[in-house]
Amino acid sequence: MVGPMVQSGDEDAGGPSWLKPLLRTVFFVPCKIHVDSSKSECNMYCLDCMEESLCSYCLSHHKDHRVVQIRRSSYHNVIRVSEVSKFIDISCVQTYVINSAKIVFLNGRPQPRPGKGVTNTCEICCRSLLDSFRFCSLGCKLGGMEADPALTFNLRPKPGRDSLYGLESDTSSSPRKIRKTSSAFSRRIEVPISHLEDDATATSRSISPGTPPIVSYRTSKRKGIPHRAPF
Repeated sequence: MVGPMVQSGDEDAGGPSWLKPLLRTVFFVPCKIHVDSSKSECNMYCLDCMEESLCSYCLSHHKDHRVVQIRRSSYHNVIRVSEVSKFIDISCVQTYVINSAKIVFLNGRPQPRPGKGVTNTCEICCRSLLDSFRFCSLGCKLGGMEADPALTFNLRPKPGRDSLYGLESDTSSSPRKIRKTSSAFSRRIEVPISHLEDDATATSRSISPGTPPIVSYRTSKRKGIPHRAPF
């Protein structure tokens, strides 16, 4: 039986309404409805119905619903980042790469004794983390939201196209360039004309080579009396 479909915007202070039921759901058990069928292991979950886990045969009743697939890693339930990040903000949760896919764990994995040299641990279950993360799982982030109201699972809007491509900065920089150019011309105009002539003359003398004298090969001299060459 398919439950009532929940609106996608149904969220509260503790994240989306489907998150807590998802974290409590038992996966990788035989489907109660299709127990006699092959491949009836339940590794699917409907975010709209928020009921028990589903097998592949149950998906025919959830065609227009949001369904995600749960996977296993070291006996713990995980979900791919590419799937869950469509619905919630998973920032502050450490991600892992398993079988060439980036995943996050659903629930915490307590680690009472962190390894040597570890400087950062999960704020809820004390599992060793990289320095840039605060929680090891979605469940731990949910627990951290009680102490930190700034945390949220709500997706933030993507930056606008103008700010993304830096169009605002380009536009604002153009007037400054024009003002600099105009001020440079104004400084040149304020210089006295005599100084400009002196500078131009000095510059032409120091840089330009001297102009060679013009030589005319046409002469107006009369020819003298011709002399015969001696025999």
